Amino acid sequence: MSLTIIGTVAFDSVKTPYGEVDKVIGGAATFAGWAASYLYQHIQLVSIIGNDWPEAEMKKMTSRGIDVSGIEIVKGGKSFYWKGEYDKNMIDRTTLATDLNVLDDFDPKLPEHYKKSEYLMLGNLTPEIQQQVIGQMTKKPKLIVMDTMNFWIDIARDALIDTIRKVDVLSINDEEARLLSGEYNLLRAADRILEYGLQYLIIKKGEHGALLFSKDDMFFAPALPLAEITDPTGAGDSFAGGMMGYLASQGDVSFEHMKMSLIYGAAMGSFCVEDYSIKKLQSLTPEMIKTRVKDLIELSKINIEA
Repeated sequence: MSLTIIGTVAFDSVKTPYGEVDKVIGGAATFAGWAASYLYQHIQLVSIIGNDWPEAEMKKMTSRGIDVSGIEIVKGGKSFYWKGEYDKNMIDRTTLATDLNVLDDFDPKLPEHYKKSEYLMLGNLTPEIQQQVIGQMTKKPKLIVMDTMNFWIDIARDALIDTIRKVDVLSINDEEARLLSGEYNLLRAADRILEYGLQYLIIKKGEHGALLFSKDDMFFAPALPLAEITDPTGAGDSFAGGMMGYLASQGDVSFEHMKMSLIYGAAMGSFCVEDYSIKKLQSLTPEMIKTRVKDLIELSKINIEA
């Protein structure tokens, strides 16, 4: 079995109230791949980069067992670049620059051994690219999870909804859930969105955790309160990578395993925000992850009889 992740492999420049970094490693697929690699051993990335991408970083991913043969390298091209600044609340942010560069011509072609992946994670790209990847699979994956954002809901709603109908799980934040459904109440929003044929819906609420919905069940996964947050960039992607890595390792997509996957996702997301870029994700140990997961379980456990 394998887990294929499609998304950006990029450079970020980030300014927060606590510091600033310039042109560090970023990208949704990068964060998700690193997070997933601690929980599952067969990770495959699909992306596009310029030859400005550090070869040393590719080697680090390979050494973690991440298959990078699906990453296209454009000679003479520049990798996707994002620059942003976070407000004091470390939630709201202002985008200062977005340079698509080689991503503007991204036409993903899956290596043959990617096409039979049991698990497929579609990062926040155009709905057309997400559908193109689904169309290249030679057999239906056990689970297809997709991410999107308000930009695609605003300008490509029909194509986005068509893509949603082809996947099993949609992961969006509360603002996007309201925008997509036309409902302010998140329970009503979830009901509307599940009507597109999803098996599960995940609504992320940042520092307030995440909600998991199916047609019959609902679950809330807390976020771990942290005394210091250095950089929120990539937290949602790390959450998704942790979630997918856990599910792939279990080979089970029942609601009970989905619940636990959100706990693992929350753990990986909490590590991500403790340092800039992927620094913390590159220095984890199994014991650190085990302890963080235990802390999250304890945070949400109630032993008092009703």
